[in-house]
Amino acid sequence: MDISGFSIFVVVVLILVMIIVLLGVKAVTQGYEYTVERFGRYTRTLKPGLHLIIPMVDRIGSKLNMMEQVLDVPTQEIITRDNAMVSVDGVVFYQVLDAAAAAYEVRQLEFAVLNLTMTNIRTVMGSMDLDELLSQRDQINARLLNVVDEATSPWGIKVTRIEIKDISPPRDLIDSMARQMKAERDKRAAILVAEGERQAAILKAEGDKQSAILQAEGRREAAYRDAEAREREAEAEAKATAMVSAAIAKGNVQAINYFVAQKYTDALQSIASAKNQKVIFLPLEATSLIGTVGGIAEIAREAFGGKGGTPAAESAGGPWTKKD
Repeated sequence: MDISGFSIFVVVVLILVMIIVLLGVKAVTQGYEYTVERFGRYTRTLKPGLHLIIPMVDRIGSKLNMMEQVLDVPTQEIITRDNAMVSVDGVVFYQVLDAAAAAYEVRQLEFAVLNLTMTNIRTVMGSMDLDELLSQRDQINARLLNVVDEATSPWGIKVTRIEIKDISPPRDLIDSMARQMKAERDKRAAILVAEGERQAAILKAEGDKQSAILQAEGRREAAYRDAEAREREAEAEAKATAMVSAAIAKGNVQAINYFVAQKYTDALQSIASAKNQKVIFLPLEATSLIGTVGGIAEIAREAFGGKGGTPAAESAGGPWTKKD
């Protein structure tokens, strides 16, 4: 009886020892940290791995996730500085750096971070105009991150990012913004069209100017060449007149016939080439004109050193021919 009772006692003691050992051995998984409390007072923090504590004296206070975590910020309505009502939501990324501070400095850590973020979103975005909210998200995120991270630093956490996911103005405000954007684009289009027409008008005027300059230069060159031609023609006429005058002075009647025949022929040419052409009957003497031509030939012979007039020329003399 005594031996069996002792055996039972030993077995009970061994079982109690095993239970105590199991209660004193703590395995901490990767990414977590445990706080240890002795009689309700924080003593130390258990890192990932195998640890021993004193059963019945020490106990695990809090099991904290040391990985970066994400909190969804629910949608809330915000009144902007220009009295526009918008709906805003977002996300918060944070990480626990000090397990003891996160466990004992604040109650319900996630709830505290969430409410702090929501209140600061209202504060920051409520101090801005609607246009600033829609165009300056990066600045809003940076301001929120600075404010919330500074406020949560005593809690042993680090707020890494705060992102505004969606900003939703009212429907009527969206329609007004759409009309404003359309009017602005129409204005830009009208400005571009006017600028294009202006450039086209400038280019056309510049082209007309260059064309007028080239035409004026052409007319000037033509006038210069016409004047030169008239000058040469006048010089030739003067020389011919001088030669005829010299021949007349020498008593050569054929020179007079040449001069009269030239004017006579020019007059006939003018009458024939006039636009108001008519049938004209003139009492012309063909023999006089032929005699004049003979006088021209006689002058040519004399100019080139030939003899006096031929019998044919003398017999065909005009009204100015002198017969010996």
